[in-house]
Amino acid sequence: MYKRKPQALGTLIEEFIEKTPYRKSMKRGMILSAWPEVVGSAVAAQAEDIHFKGDTLYVRVKNPAWRHEIHMQRFSITQKLNRRVKEDIIKEIIVTS
Repeated sequence: MYKRKPQALGTLIEEFIEKTPYRKSMKRGMILSAWPEVVGSAVAAQAEDIHFKGDTLYVRVKNPAWRHEIHMQRFSITQKLNRRVKEDIIKEIIVTS
């Protein structure tokens, strides 16, 4: 009889994600759901549309002032989101208004 030692649920979920053929799609979804927490509620409230095209995250915001603010922070945001999913999923963020 095969017996495994108990493992934390988070560890089991990470193992599952790494083995699934839809790993990148799942991690993109994780990034989209983590967006408000990573960028903060003020920035998140300005985003009208956030979506991926390949390795690029597109963010459409309500006005040009916020577009500029997010554009200036895009490298930091990219690093934080990629760290969250433990993989370089986002290569670039493009912000439009």
